[in-house]
Amino acid sequence: MRKFTIEKMQTDDVGDVFEIEKIIHPNHHWSKESFYNELANNLARYWCVKDENKKICAYIGYWMIFEEAHITTLGVHPDYRRLQLAQALMVKAVEDCYSEMIKYITLEVRESNIPAITLYEKFLFESIGVRKNYYQDNGENALIMFTQNIWYDKFKNNFKVLQENIKKVEITYA
Repeated sequence: MRKFTIEKMQTDDVGDVFEIEKIIHPNHHWSKESFYNELANNLARYWCVKDENKKICAYIGYWMIFEEAHITTLGVHPDYRRLQLAQALMVKAVEDCYSEMIKYITLEVRESNIPAITLYEKFLFESIGVRKNYYQDNGENALIMFTQNIWYDKFKNNFKVLQENIKKVEITYA
């Protein structure tokens, strides 16, 4: 079984994260400078998944502002998809939200990104609107997705199930 670790993203990780970003979004991706700026942002939290060889496989970033977290980015290298790494990063994000007393989580996602939408719906995100022509590379719309209050029993009970599912994959926190 493969072993993975979720670690706080460091400036030394940006080069590898940037390479994944270019693979995932070849026509319009974040710059290295954007990641460096995010790591210096006190509101931001960035994590990456590393395999047993310390190779970065996936990453997530989000801002925590008052009672709300905004997921800014989530990416998984194509060679590491379907290993529940994105779900593990989402679990980490929600755990951080609980520790910071956050109530709501939001994000934007391409209308065509069905795998991502499916993942977010597992976490009880719902589409509450559309940002027209949101993506600069092709003018695609973005769905605005939001959770209900994560402290409500419905969300907490669902989240416990998602946490248990992650335990089936060998992922630890560093």
